[in-house]
Amino acid sequence: MILNMKKISVCIATYNGEKFIYNQLESILLQLNIDDEVIISDDFSSDNTIFEITRFRDSRIKIVYNNGKKGYTSNFENALKYASGDIIFLSDQDDLWLPNKVDKCLEILENNDFVVTDCKLIDENNHVIGNSYYKIRKNNKSLIGNLFKFGYLGCCFAFRKEVLLKALPFPSKFKYCTHDNWLMLIGMLYFRHYISDAKMILYRRHDNNASDGGFESKTTFNFKVKYRLYLLKNLIIRYNK
Repeated sequence: MILNMKKISVCIATYNGEKFIYNQLESILLQLNIDDEVIISDDFSSDNTIFEITRFRDSRIKIVYNNGKKGYTSNFENALKYASGDIIFLSDQDDLWLPNKVDKCLEILENNDFVVTDCKLIDENNHVIGNSYYKIRKNNKSLIGNLFKFGYLGCCFAFRKEVLLKALPFPSKFKYCTHDNWLMLIGMLYFRHYISDAKMILYRRHDNNASDGGFESKTTFNFKVKYRLYLLKNLIIRYNK
C-alpha cells in the first residue's frame, strides 16, 4: 500500500489557543494534500481561537465542538470521532511541525501501524530549550515500561485508521486514562509499532500548557496504582474488539 495516496486526518484539540494556533496550522497545512483534512475540536474557547483558525479560509479545516466532558482527553476523543482519513496524526494547538514530519511518518508507516517520533522543546518565543524530549524524560520503549512510566506525547503520534478503531471509545474515566497514554498502549499491545528518534515537531512549553508534559508528578502512590490498574483492565477488555 502506498501511503502517500491515502487520506490524512490531523486531529487537534483546542482551548484558548489564540496565541499559537495560526502558526501551528500553517506548519501543518503546508504538508497536506488537497484531499486531506484537519479536524479541530474546540472546548468552547473564550478567546479568539476560532477567529484565528477561520482566517485560513481553507476547506480542509473542519471545526467541531466538544459537547462532552471538558478537558483535553475528551476534546481529542471528540476530534478523533470525526476523522475520516486512513492515516491519523495528532497535534497540539501550540507546537510547530517541522517540514518533513508527514513524509517521514508515512515512510515509517509503510511497514508499521503506529509510530511515535521525538521532538525538540521550545519556549513561547521559539527558542530551543531542549534537543530531545525523550532523552530528557529517559523513556522506556517497552510495553511494561510504559505501564509503569508514561513518557510519550500524543502530539508525536501517527497511526493507521485500524488503531483508532481499536482505541475508540476511550475508557470513560479520563482521570485514570489520558488520550496519549491510552493510544500508546493500544498501539504497542495490538499493532506493529515503531518508536523513532527523529525530531519531527517543536514542542512548546509555556505557562498555559494544558498538560505538564510529563515533567511534573503531583499524584499520590495510591492514585498511580489505580491509574495503572484501570488502564490494564481496559486493555484486557479491549482485546476482543
